[in-house]
Amino acid sequence: MKAFRQPILHLDSSSKTSLSTEKPRVHIAFTMRIRFPFAGVFFALLLILGYVGLTPLQLTTHINDKFLHFLSFFLLTLAFYWIIDTNRRRTLNLTLTICTFGLGVGSEFLQSILPNGRSFDVFDIVANVVGSLLALALCTWYHQRMLERRRQRRQYNAVPGSDEADLELGEGHESGVVDGSEEDGAGPSSRTLEEEVDNWDENALDDWDDEDAGDADAGGKANGKGAGSGDIGDAKRD
Repeated sequence: MKAFRQPILHLDSSSKTSLSTEKPRVHIAFTMRIRFPFAGVFFALLLILGYVGLTPLQLTTHINDKFLHFLSFFLLTLAFYWIIDTNRRRTLNLTLTICTFGLGVGSEFLQSILPNGRSFDVFDIVANVVGSLLALALCTWYHQRMLERRRQRRQYNAVPGSDEADLELGEGHESGVVDGSEEDGAGPSSRTLEEEVDNWDENALDDWDDEDAGDADAGGKANGKGAGSGDIGDAKRD
């Protein structure tokens, strides 16, 4: 009598199912593009202002020093804000960190360390920060208006009730790492329009064409079935 051997199933680590209660997590990649004209203007201004501010060159006899600091960081922030093509909240945080605090405050400490005959002046920092914040406020205001106009142009109500979730402004689309509980509908409440505009990724691809194509295929199949049933009915009558 031959012995019966039970087959052994070898599972790969990738095919093993987890028995834990942890819910799946979704990773969504962010899309960012670089606007090279603004990047070129920013780096050109950075080189010019670095040469003027960190070298022994003195321009205070012709231009007010505080006004020069104000104008310099106004232009730097204005150019830097539009370099990265992403949502408004991320651009605001990046510009505030790099231009306002990084360059506006750090440049004065670097200027006082270098042997260029310049002394540390806290009012120069104030002029830098005020100029940068003013440019940042103007850019964020214009960016928000631009996104709202673009959203209004793209918005349409082809199907009644289809405007409940606006994918362009992030409704139904989470960024970063999302817990499964939020996908099941147990997540936080709906966000305000201001938060939707801030987190809207204008580079996200629209899937309207795919949905339209799917609706067209479904309609074609329905018409084909209707035509087929009509032919059968005519045949029975004959």
